[in-house]
Amino acid sequence: MVLTLAAPPRPDRLLRRARGLLLERPSLLAAATVLLVCVPTGEKDVAAAVHVTAADLASLALVGLVALGLLRGRTPAIGRADAVRFGAVVLAAAVATVGSIDPATSLTGFVRLTQVFVLVPAAALCALRDRTDQRLVLGSFVTAALIQGVVGVHQFLTGTGASYTGRPIRAVGTFGALDIMAMSTVVSYGLLAALALAVGERGPGGDARVRRALFAVAAFLALPLAVSFSRGSWIATAVAAAVLLLRADARLAVRCAVLGTAAAVVLVGGFGLGGSGVTARISSIGSVSAAPDQSVSDRYDLWSTAGRIWQDHPVTGAGPKAFQQLRDGHAPLRLSSGSDAADATIGFQREPLLSPHNMYLLVLSEQGLLGIVAYGLLFLGLLLGCLRRARGPALAALALLTWVLVDFLYADIGGTTTVLTSVVLGLAARAAHPREATA
Repeated sequence: MVLTLAAPPRPDRLLRRARGLLLERPSLLAAATVLLVCVPTGEKDVAAAVHVTAADLASLALVGLVALGLLRGRTPAIGRADAVRFGAVVLAAAVATVGSIDPATSLTGFVRLTQVFVLVPAAALCALRDRTDQRLVLGSFVTAALIQGVVGVHQFLTGTGASYTGRPIRAVGTFGALDIMAMSTVVSYGLLAALALAVGERGPGGDARVRRALFAVAAFLALPLAVSFSRGSWIATAVAAAVLLLRADARLAVRCAVLGTAAAVVLVGGFGLGGSGVTARISSIGSVSAAPDQSVSDRYDLWSTAGRIWQDHPVTGAGPKAFQQLRDGHAPLRLSSGSDAADATIGFQREPLLSPHNMYLLVLSEQGLLGIVAYGLLFLGLLLGCLRRARGPALAALALLTWVLVDFLYADIGGTTTVLTSVVLGLAARAAHPREATA
């Protein structure tokens, strides 16, 4: 008997097939952008002017692919409303850069803002042509969250995470102690995406097995989110989940609230999973105004610093990336030099406080009234559009956008997961698009 072995495909043919597949479904690059966030960067210099990650490269490849599709007429063009929203953000950032206290430094900030809030969201909007594309990207959020969640739970159980109250139990996933909020961000996105997709499987035509699996995924992701000890992510996730469930079914929202409370009592009170740390962290939320801890006190001081910078540059701001240059001249003397970060890899380090930890105040101080109006136009337009058309995958876009807008009250862009904000804005722009009403 003679066995005939098939010749392996030639590399040039594989490249042509891959190129054709990406041109046919560019949302694959959007999904790859989300998944590549999980790749460890090994970045240690948080004060560096530019951080380029694998996810950033994938997002730029997405922009290039969509631009090529637009030139060939294969990708639908951006609508007038979207063009106005994104154009206003570019215009505000450009004006702030021209009038900056340091235009050369602000130029890198302008490029980053354009990437995060305009180019990648617009490319994602164009790439998400149908419901399959949206489900593909939402599935990548769930997958990335599961990866980070498993790593995070392992870190908590084995004591190999970042330092929290002197113990190495804080779950940080593959991101490390210098990017302390990254894992909780990814897990929050995945939890909300899984919950929204599960809700979408209810009713006629839904798959009960898929629905149960997605609810189980969302329930599991609550554990790594809890042991991230991130108060901000807890608050944003709770608000976004409430908006999602209330928009879908008020009775379902009540049932989920009861079940979630019961599960928390059993896991924390009965099994003691993260009990002392989680309960202490939750109780500290109520004391942030009466008796704030050092991290909260520093955040209040950074907010007041941003306000003072804006008072000196009210119309167009001080310029992108100007906050860190002007901080010391406007900050109260009690502001800490940095926040503590420690794990087994980096040891103990002081992480400098280079932003106000509030996206809206960051925009106000660096881009002035012109900038805050432009970003308000973008965020409000997307939110209202999502609220009007929140069905199916669009319901997930509403929840993810809500998370971002709440999180921006006490955080801003920066770190490995920044590019995920861009993908979320793209999902929201697709959900808010008039064409989505029939999807």
